Amino acid sequence: MKGLQIVVLGSIVPDPLQTLEPIAGPTGPALKNELMLPAVLDPWAGHALYEAASLAKRVEGKVYLVALGPKAKLQQVMMNVAQKVPFEIVVLDGPASGFADAAETATALAGAVEKIPGLDKGKLLLFGGWQSASRGTGAVLQMVGEMLGITDQFQGVDELVMAEDGSFTVLERIEGGCYQKSACQGLPALCGWATGNLPEPPNNPQVGMQNMRLIMPALAKATPSPLKGEGLTYASVEVPSQRRDTRIVKDAPVDDIARELADWIRA
Repeated sequence: MKGLQIVVLGSIVPDPLQTLEPIAGPTGPALKNELMLPAVLDPWAGHALYEAASLAKRVEGKVYLVALGPKAKLQQVMMNVAQKVPFEIVVLDGPASGFADAAETATALAGAVEKIPGLDKGKLLLFGGWQSASRGTGAVLQMVGEMLGITDQFQGVDELVMAEDGSFTVLERIEGGCYQKSACQGLPALCGWATGNLPEPPNNPQVGMQNMRLIMPALAKATPSPLKGEGLTYASVEVPSQRRDTRIVKDAPVDDIARELADWIRA
């Protein structure tokens, strides 16, 4: 199907290799030294972006990356991401915190997608991460789809095969390490990607230079999206506690080990 438009929703998150410590900030929960933490493209969104670029190359389509985050940090991250695959970016200048309200975030993103010049929903695939490294719920992508009137939604996607007539098949992860194979007769559709089948593309300086010609002007005219979070409250925010009790026992019967583990879990 030629002329396919693939819109990828993805933002930046703190590098997961850093120590993340939640604190109570003046405007609500935040991360300690959040402005100093190095940022990366959300890994789930990264899979979606690479799958989108691969599909667009096969069907002569175009990829848009719609990102909401502090534009200064977005610029730093895009210097690297831009070298991976060709895309056009749409920037919303606002918080990328995992504590931002999902519904408010979805409203801002849906509005940005609607304003993409020449958007044709009859040729639209909306991509994003099945989960998120900043909030872990995958709620934003689903709500954006609903706001755009996209009711054919697939989550946990690892493969999408597009046919010439615009129909496609999708493999979605389900329980027990199995897949559900779905067929859809046409667009628009939404795909929340898991890890997909593609590795991270190597850096290509030529692609990077082409992308940066569009990225820098897009960052300069980024739409302010403060996400006020009115009415949103948190009872508590803390790092999950770790618990480890180790005892070395030799030649214990299997039934006794299982019983002891069950008792420990119940306790």
